[in-house]
Amino acid sequence: MNDDPVSSSGGCPVSPKTIALIGKYHSREIAESLCLLANSLHDRGIGVLVEKVTASHSEAPVDLRNWMSCDFTAIGERADLAIVLGGDGTMLNAARQLACFDVPLVGVNQGRLGFLTDIARCDMLSCLDDLLSGRFTSENRMLLVAEVLRDGQSIASNLALNDVVVDKGSIGRLIEFELFIDREFIYSLRSDGLIVSTPTGSTAYSLSADGPILHPQVSGIALVPLCPHSLTNRPILVGDRNEIEIRIVHATDSRVHFDGQVTFDLKPEDLVRIRRSDFSIHLLHPPGYSYFSMLRQKLHWSEKPIAP
Repeated sequence: MNDDPVSSSGGCPVSPKTIALIGKYHSREIAESLCLLANSLHDRGIGVLVEKVTASHSEAPVDLRNWMSCDFTAIGERADLAIVLGGDGTMLNAARQLACFDVPLVGVNQGRLGFLTDIARCDMLSCLDDLLSGRFTSENRMLLVAEVLRDGQSIASNLALNDVVVDKGSIGRLIEFELFIDREFIYSLRSDGLIVSTPTGSTAYSLSADGPILHPQVSGIALVPLCPHSLTNRPILVGDRNEIEIRIVHATDSRVHFDGQVTFDLKPEDLVRIRRSDFSIHLLHPPGYSYFSMLRQKLHWSEKPIAP
């Protein structure tokens, strides 16, 4: 990451010199929005980088290849911050790719719910003055790192901002696994799987499985069973310094998923080891942002029922 800009107390770069633009692939609407952003930033004297795959899928008359394009590694090394335009899935991918570079991320929502992308597309240009003047506030979000061990050897690993999920795969049979926390046996369970969620992921898959909503400042990890065969198995909240291990006892087609985007096939006796990552994500929020206000809006709290 570029070291030139001075950071404010909120962690937002002041007067960034280079901003990266990242968008959802195969979307003309998003390409048009990214072009508007690129032109506006260029007019303000800001260097613009466009993520390579995002640029390669654009075409005339909305061609992002007119701007300098580069991969995530180059973005991490050169950009002072990145603007991610799309939905939460686009943000999750960018977050994992850029986590080790400590690049602050700004989310513009052009998806559906958008828990992580809190700037409306219609407001993205009007927010630039606040962003470039350092008036956005920075919020740290924890990541999980998980590795798959087979015969005692690590064969796969990845980061997750939302969750790590072990499930039964495409075959509709329960899997059986054992859960350990800090090497202590907790329980053996037959179910559709287990969600291991960060506070950020508590409003994602975990929420649909009746898991708790965790404020981002909570230093915890939620363990949420998926359709457990025993109704006494309930969600558990553990500390963010606990190490979680899931050992596959019996399964036909089990898998581990990272943020629902990266998948790895598992075999019986495989061990999935999960802990808090040393990296964290820095989200930049516009002035007036409130986590609870966002929940109230996205989850339709306090709305009156529609009359029949």
